[in-house]
Amino acid sequence: MSTSTPAIAIRDLVKRYAPAGGGEGKLALKGVSFDVPEGGIFGLLGPNGAGKSTLINILAGMVMKTSGSVDIWGFDIDRDQRNAKRAIGIVPQEIVFDPFFTPFEVLEIQAGLYGIAKTLRRSEDLLRAVHLADKRDAYARTLSGGMKRRLLIAKALVHRPPVLVLDEPTAGVDVELRRQLWELVGELNKEGATIVLTTHYLEEAEELCDRIAIINHGELITNKPTRELVGMAREKIIVLTLDRDVTELPSHPGFMKCAKTGDRVLEITYDKDRANAGEIMSALQSQGFSIVDVTTREADLEDVFVSLTTAVQSAA
Repeated sequence: MSTSTPAIAIRDLVKRYAPAGGGEGKLALKGVSFDVPEGGIFGLLGPNGAGKSTLINILAGMVMKTSGSVDIWGFDIDRDQRNAKRAIGIVPQEIVFDPFFTPFEVLEIQAGLYGIAKTLRRSEDLLRAVHLADKRDAYARTLSGGMKRRLLIAKALVHRPPVLVLDEPTAGVDVELRRQLWELVGELNKEGATIVLTTHYLEEAEELCDRIAIINHGELITNKPTRELVGMAREKIIVLTLDRDVTELPSHPGFMKCAKTGDRVLEITYDKDRANAGEIMSALQSQGFSIVDVTTREADLEDVFVSLTTAVQSAA
């Protein structure tokens, strides 16, 4: 595959579900278009009901699109369905295993479904890669939630797909297991896999992803490199501890929001394009306050996400 060809190319993708009792039916995707670059970690974010699951199910071949086109590794999902399916591995959000199969058997069965000859299977290697070699012969029902997540990843890699889609891979796991999964995703990416990640943990997307697309109400609202997206946040927050109780909130044209979070503590949000921390503190001092302590917080991806999705909801 040439470096100029994206790992996934989506053009004018529309999905309208058939109506349950008359009417037009739900329009889940409204002409979505974007590329997933080869070799990176691509974040796909959006609130519940935004259309992420519909899009992933179309990639997986589980949902038929209404119109538009999708290419996976250069293969059109309609015209070259077989190669398109072999080019992608999907790690679903739901954990579903036959409880009476061992991890080794789960991978062997999956390899058989893809028609992989026994001599070419790599079940042992995959179990080592996801740190489950010691659980090779344990029943799947005895595995912890984090182990089951890792087994799902191994299962999706059985046929050596160049593109791996992880749908909420860290949902419901504790902080330590989440960190282990982050490390595993990073390792897979370094080995050459293109990763598409959906997640509700915005700090996860900010740490892992090179590029992030956000969809809301079935529409693409942004698609930018992660650092550029975080840079869109103009808000900055300064927390000030004062020398006396605050009885009346101070005001200033540069304030976007001013809130009292303690008897002597103010949290002021301001637009960093219009003011800086020094000007904010000078404004308070000119109104008779003495400042005892100062902390600041830069906006992060969560702030951008909330800002963008709220703007779309307001427009709707």
